[in-house]
Amino acid sequence: MHRLFAELEPSLTVTEQNLADRVRYILRSNIFDVAELERLRREAVPSSDENATAEDAAPQMVEQPANVDAAVNTPVVVDSNDDGTVAQELELEHMRSILEEAIVETRSTPLENRPRLPRIALSKRNRAVVRALNPMLVTYLEASRDLCETDSILFGAALAVCRIIGAKVSTAGRATGHSSAIPAWRRRIEERIAKARALIGRLICFRSGNNRPRIVRTVRMAFAGTNVSLSQPDITQKLTERIDDLKQRIAAWGKRIRRYTERSTRFNQNRLFQSDQKRLYESLERPMVSGTGPAPNQADTVAFWRGLWSEPVNHSEGPWTEVVASQCAGITLMDPVIITPDDVAEAVRRAPNWKSPGLDGLHHYWLKGFMSTLGSYDGRVYERLMEEAMKSPLNAEPVNETFHKYLKPFMQGKL
Repeated sequence: MHRLFAELEPSLTVTEQNLADRVRYILRSNIFDVAELERLRREAVPSSDENATAEDAAPQMVEQPANVDAAVNTPVVVDSNDDGTVAQELELEHMRSILEEAIVETRSTPLENRPRLPRIALSKRNRAVVRALNPMLVTYLEASRDLCETDSILFGAALAVCRIIGAKVSTAGRATGHSSAIPAWRRRIEERIAKARALIGRLICFRSGNNRPRIVRTVRMAFAGTNVSLSQPDITQKLTERIDDLKQRIAAWGKRIRRYTERSTRFNQNRLFQSDQKRLYESLERPMVSGTGPAPNQADTVAFWRGLWSEPVNHSEGPWTEVVASQCAGITLMDPVIITPDDVAEAVRRAPNWKSPGLDGLHHYWLKGFMSTLGSYDGRVYERLMEEAMKSPLNAEPVNETFHKYLKPFMQGKL
């Protein structure tokens, strides 16, 4: 690009770094759209096919299949004399800058504050963008220190793809853990109860002799559509009947809330029984306790556990331990589980593309698209990933739920 600029503007002295910085600034500031950049490219760079000689045309015909294959697999510029080289370099530079910004932004963002990635269409254009960013991730993945950083790099790449293709990304953070939001049906019923209680208060005030305009207006609205007039002699009885009717409605709405809540609890327990019985029994035996009480004293906690674990204790084992040891002596150890990149790729391939992600918010589609994570570009990335996965305990809560969901069954020999 610098050589081409020197040919177009020989009177200007610009270094390669300065020219790259100017191009990056123009692309980031979005001064020109894609159509305008294409028009400027056509005006500034004349086609060299007309002036090409027969001697120059032969090597171009030989190199054409290689250029086509390279453009399909990785969008790397092959021929600097090509008419579309400048636009392709500008587009790649623009994509690289977006990727860098997205990765830096993701690294400094907690998991719960990450944006929600949308589902993108499986079109050729979107797949081409994913393929273009795939080789750019190799540098970041080689410098990755642990599994969490690898996950943040992948999430940043997915965010960059969404920004490049113009997909709408929600800026609101994702709620993690169990949602504490009140269901819509319960909110509607509670709003009815609140309005009914407010109306009861206004009716009681009017019955007590409060004739302020706001109170009178509310009472008239309460008896709208009926033949009741506020000047009737039996208005006190009508007010009492109306108040009793509202109280009965409030009681009925309260019973409806309790009935709906019990039904929802039964439904969730039945569904949990089908999927995870252990978790259901634990929830029944040890109900969730809200942490509203005072926090435990740190000194008392340390003293309690120090008294249990700091002092050596000699335990006298019974004769049953020898019987168990003799019975287990003939058990052969399980062969070590060797996880290969093909195993991980196969597990990811069978996973649905847009299944609900874990805590990291990364769908399986991005694991399939960014194959550089599995070591297809550098085996050291895969080896580092496996080392970090093997170090983490199998029964611990994984930080990267998407990866561990498929690595743990392999390590346990279940797949």
